[in-house]
Amino acid sequence: MILVIGGYASGKRTYVKEAYGYTDGDLADGALDDRPVVYNAQDLAGTEGLISELLKKEVVICNEVGCGVIPLSKQDRDAREAAGRLCVLLAKEAKRVVRVVCGLPVVLKG
Repeated sequence: MILVIGGYASGKRTYVKEAYGYTDGDLADGALDDRPVVYNAQDLAGTEGLISELLKKEVVICNEVGCGVIPLSKQDRDAREAAGRLCVLLAKEAKRVVRVVCGLPVVLKG
């Protein structure tokens, strides 16, 4: 599995399509189905059995949510925490981790 992370609207999906040849039809928006790529994985954080399902994907795209202003509401802080922990677990198991900043990929692992 390849993990692609980066800020909101940083070019993650465009990078995945151009670098790996996927199409819009190959990308599932925050859903676990039979498509090879899932994006907005941070929206799935806290789902039962999530890690094992995401590890079966070819590519997982997740927004980086740990930077910037700390949310005021506990619910938003908890969601941010869950998304961060999800990325840590996925990065540990991924064969490659790429961070996309301003459309530029930076390989962190692999």
